[in-house]
Amino acid sequence: MLRLLPRHLLPPRAHRAISPTASPLSRRRALLLLGFGCCRGPPPAHSYASMAPPPVAKKVPRQLVDHGDVRVDNYYWLRDDSRSDPDVLAHLRAENDYTAAVMSDVKQLEDEIYAEIRGRIKEDDIDAPLRKGQYYYYERTLTGKEYVQHCRRPVPTDAPITVHDVMPTGPDAPDEHIILDENVKAEGHDYYSIGAFKVSPNNKLVAYAEDTKGDEIYTVYVIDAESGEYVGQPLKGITSDIEWAGDDHLVYITMDSILRPDKVWLHKLESDQSSDACLYHEKDDTFSLGLQASESKKYLFVESGSKNTSFIFYLDTSKQNKELVVLTPRVYGIDTTASHRGNHFFITRRSDEFYNSELVACPLDNVAETTVLLPHRESVKIQEVQLFDNHIAVYERENGLPKVTLYRLPAIGESIGQLQGGRTIDFIDPTYAVDPEESEFHSSVLRFNYSSMRTPPSVYDYDMDSGVSVLKKIKPVLGGFDASNYVTERKWAAAADGTQIPMSVLYRKDLVKLDGSDPMLLYGYGSYEICIDPTFRGSRLSLVDRGFIYVIAHIRGGGEMGRKWYEDGKLLKKKNTFTDFIDCAEHLIKNKYCSKEKLCINGRSAGGLLMGAVLNMRPDLFKAAVAGVPFVDVVTTMLDPTIPLTTAEWEEWGDPRKEEYYYYMKSYSPVDNVAAQEYPNILVTAGLNDPRVMYSEPAKYVAKLRDLKTDGNLLLFKCELGAGHFSKSGRFEKLQEDAFTYAFILKALGMTPKMASV
Repeated sequence: MLRLLPRHLLPPRAHRAISPTASPLSRRRALLLLGFGCCRGPPPAHSYASMAPPPVAKKVPRQLVDHGDVRVDNYYWLRDDSRSDPDVLAHLRAENDYTAAVMSDVKQLEDEIYAEIRGRIKEDDIDAPLRKGQYYYYERTLTGKEYVQHCRRPVPTDAPITVHDVMPTGPDAPDEHIILDENVKAEGHDYYSIGAFKVSPNNKLVAYAEDTKGDEIYTVYVIDAESGEYVGQPLKGITSDIEWAGDDHLVYITMDSILRPDKVWLHKLESDQSSDACLYHEKDDTFSLGLQASESKKYLFVESGSKNTSFIFYLDTSKQNKELVVLTPRVYGIDTTASHRGNHFFITRRSDEFYNSELVACPLDNVAETTVLLPHRESVKIQEVQLFDNHIAVYERENGLPKVTLYRLPAIGESIGQLQGGRTIDFIDPTYAVDPEESEFHSSVLRFNYSSMRTPPSVYDYDMDSGVSVLKKIKPVLGGFDASNYVTERKWAAAADGTQIPMSVLYRKDLVKLDGSDPMLLYGYGSYEICIDPTFRGSRLSLVDRGFIYVIAHIRGGGEMGRKWYEDGKLLKKKNTFTDFIDCAEHLIKNKYCSKEKLCINGRSAGGLLMGAVLNMRPDLFKAAVAGVPFVDVVTTMLDPTIPLTTAEWEEWGDPRKEEYYYYMKSYSPVDNVAAQEYPNILVTAGLNDPRVMYSEPAKYVAKLRDLKTDGNLLLFKCELGAGHFSKSGRFEKLQEDAFTYAFILKALGMTPKMASV
């Protein structure tokens, strides 16, 4: 039962890649000394001020009056819902040109970093094949190509799936068939993303959802899996939530005018979309719909959820009369997810009483009769549940770390009671990430993905009967990566109220001195109960191999330490998120991990709000900051229900139509609190087609900073004019963005090379 996530201001997914190869340490040290071991000091602030002047946004004062309070927004004109206003586009292009000009002196460095990052990737590779029915399914990447191929091979045996199951390759192996080549589909598009790729139950058809703008509005195509020929006409203007309801029907979700997923539809193949049946319309604009198939594939679940409440319908895919039936009722404060096995539904329930969730089961023919399988526990949060014929895997969190506990279930048809005698999988690193992978329901093999900041993503198959674990795939990391050179640590910082804040730390042990002189990049998010786990990211090594310490601050507002951790960082407690981050920074400085002069910070989306807030609160604490697609105009956005996501966000940030929330939000909203003071070096990014954080928010933020800040430090704004919230779509294009960001950080710290690296 994989959680249905609403379309919040999500952080980017950690890049999955990549496994160690050996390299002589002495050679690496020599390269570092020649390239970046010797650095000049940062240039004086006035040297930036002497450059060509940055774009100055015109001021068109607009009074915004709420609760008798008057705010003047000089840059409201930058918001253009059509994204076609020539003055707005001219200003964004001018900002991009200015950023390119200022960064031109480190373009060679950027290119070198890009080459490093790309050089760590095995460009021609396949992921771990998954056996489903009579086929192995997998994705393949090709040298020089931005996108993946979706492939399959026939299974040459009827033997049961085991952890030792391996897809045959070589001259005698069944032929590979390329179902879909994204590289071909992406031709002619500046942006291309497939949000869903769903194979029909009989393996004959594939439905895939395509976005060619970055606005997350998808078109769904159905193709014959063998010939690639289209079946029927495409479905337009939908979300990426699609599921098969048998072999000849699709269920999908559409959005309203503010891009809120509000209607679920049933589509019969080869019929016109206009004749599709609406199964449910969610009219409450604080709720959004999500769609999920059970692991058994016998039921579809439609969840309608807000931040505090969710309820579920189910659809029996085997019935001719396909309609939704209520599974869990709509009760404020009760949050549920569901799945199915045998003659029971399995339901995870959360409320104020059992805030870390409990797991219950109910018979298909009497959903009101529930049996508690796992009771609520104060210290353990149930995060996800994955069902099998004979087992259940429970993904939990305890003391901020993920864990996986496995239970054997009674035979189908037997009574189910409280789960006993669970087996927990052991993990090695002090801080790490574990994520469920798709597994075959009719097997005893659990597949999961493990990584840490020094351990590349590793796919394991785990036999839930024997406890045997087999590594199926570890992403190769080229370029001399050796995991033993790196140290990961878990540290704790005390917040002002005594709360202990966990931090995940990565550094290279032969380069870091821990005497306060090391440069650092501190990352934070802290919203939506999202856990920012310490996954591996190959591009990060381009900083760490230059002597940086990389730290993730697991601040309140996230979900790392349980539900209360989230609730203590939202609504009228939101400032805990910001002060936690500041307290982490000060702890790291006090304990000689860095100094103010070497401390850089980074956050994205809701983490960009974090950046804007702490820069206003403590601009003296940081040397440089990167705010990616930042949610910074909090009050104005949350007062406007016509903007995508606003109504659904009132339970996260508060409804500023109410005076208490208005003034609290105003007290931290970055745009509303930019002051005439010195700020560190700042890079801000945006995407013109972003449906989550409108490009105008960071544009206004930068314009106001330019007007008021009293320093000569870098302030750069980079807006992708052909992308959305997650920037460019190609895998190498994304690496270029990382290289640009790192070049900015190194420039801000004065860590540019005296000579070209070898």
